[in-house]
Formats: sequence, C-alpha cells, structure tokens
Amino acid sequence: MQLLTVSILYSLAILCFLWGLYFFLGYRSQKREWKQKVNEWYPEQKRKSSISVIGDRFDQSKMAESLTMKLQNSNLHLLPSEYLGIHVLGALVLFVLLFNIFKLPIKLVILIIPGILIASHFLLFYLRKNKYEERFNNQLADICRLLGNGARSGLTINQGIEMAAREVPSPAGDEFRRIANELKLGVPLETALRSMQKRNQSREFQLFIATILIQKKTGGNLAATLDSMSSTLEDRKILNQTIKTMTSEQRYISIIVPVMPIFIVLMMNNIIDGFTDSLRTVPGMIILGLFLSGIVLSFFLIRKITNIKV
Repeated sequence: MQLLTVSILYSLAILCFLWGLYFFLGYRSQKREWKQKVNEWYPEQKRKSSISVIGDRFDQSKMAESLTMKLQNSNLHLLPSEYLGIHVLGALVLFVLLFNIFKLPIKLVILIIPGILIASHFLLFYLRKNKYEERFNNQLADICRLLGNGARSGLTINQGIEMAAREVPSPAGDEFRRIANELKLGVPLETALRSMQKRNQSREFQLFIATILIQKKTGGNLAATLDSMSSTLEDRKILNQTIKTMTSEQRYISIIVPVMPIFIVLMMNNIIDGFTDSLRTVPGMIILGLFLSGIVLSFFLIRKITNIKV
C-alpha cells in the first residue's frame, strides 16, 4: 500500500513538472512575441557616440554630396565620414612607419604624409573610375532578356520595368526601382529614363535607352530587338573580360613599378644613417623631382597602354 502511494505521488510530481514546463515554455514564447511587437511599434533608439553623431551630420551636409557621388561611381560601399576616418587612420599609420621605422626627419614626414594622402585619394578614384557603371552594364544583358520575355508574354514596358525592379539585384535593381516608383507617381516614361540616363553615361546604356524610346514611339517587335541587344551586350561583356584578363599583369606592374623604388629608398635610409640627407640639397631636390615625375609618368603610360576600349 505504501509503495502504491509513493508511485502515485511520484507520477503526480512528474505530471505537475511537465505541466509547469509546458506553461513556462508557452509563457516564454508569448513573451518573445510581445517583445518583438513592442520593438516594431516602439523601436529602441540606440545611443550613439559623439563621433557617430558628427559623422552623420557630415554625411547629410552639402559638402559630402560630391564625395558621395564619387564613392558610388567607384562602387565603394563607404559613407563620406567613414572614408575620411580611413584617411585619418592612414595618416597615423604613415607617421609611425615613416618616423619610427624608416627614421625620416619629422619635417619631411609632415610634408610627405599630406602628399601621399592626396595622391592616394585621386589615384583611388582614377583606378576605380566608372566601376558603378561597369557593374550596371554587366547586368544590362540580363535586363534586356527579362524585358524581352515580358514583352513576348504581353506585358507593357512599364510592367516590364516593375518586374526588372523586383528580379534584378543592385545596382541596376535600385535604378529600376526608382524608375518604377516615378512611373507610379505619374512621371512619363521618357522623363524617367532620361533622368537615369544622366546618371549613367556609358555607351551601352545610351543604346539601351535609345532603343526603348524609339520602339515606344515607332512600334515594332520589341521582344526581338531586346533579344538581339542582349546577345550583343553579352558578347561585349565576354570580350571586355577577356581583354581585362590578358592585361591584368601589366595593370599590376603599373602599381608595383612605382612602389618598389620608393620602398627601396626608405629601407636603405633605415639601414644606412643619413642616406636621404643629400635629398635636402638643391641637386638632391632636383633629382627627387625627376625621380617622382618618372614614377608618375611610368604609371600613367602603362595604364594608358592597357586601357583598351571596345
């Protein structure tokens, strides 16, 4: 009898434990759902540091507009404040390298660092010029194919643009989403396309816009025209990629050749005390000017030779 009582109490204890565990898990799930809803209704404002606040203000100012456009055209996913912060960090790193490691005089270091930062700024945007347009143009063949299939299935150009805005990834998807929103607001198709044409000056995109506008005005088989353009753009993309692959060695040489002599001079100055003292004299400054001019000239000549346009 006593054993039976213990068994019943043990079973009831297990049952109560399972029942309590069930309600506890249900309470946690309900609490999580309510917390998500509260966060959606009343989003929590995270506290920002003073540096972040200053950076946000700079990003929204008119001074940062041109820099924002340059970063976008270079396909650099950075805010203007982040870009300037990288330059400040680079200046500190250069100061440590030139003064503490390569043992250059402090006055020379103060003169060299701004020159390196300014040169790197212009060199970066020169090397990555029109990268945004290149990524956009690489997607034009898929966009033409998508619009052609839409026209073949009975969709209008406006409906095809909305479909491209949903299906195509960034950066072309962002531009087509902008056009789709403008069309919904009643902006004429030609006006919307002309505004996007100003943001992309490449020949491929000019041909794409002209084809759509001409077909819209004169009529004709839009699907066949877009399919033909898609094949042409695909062939051009393959040819450009082949040329880029064949000239990749020369493009890397154009960067390595100017950097190597400067690195050797700095290492020799670190090994031999006073190696760069002669550069402070008038003949040394003349030789230094000729040396830097030759480096810059060799860089641009090699880049010009390898820049083959199709």
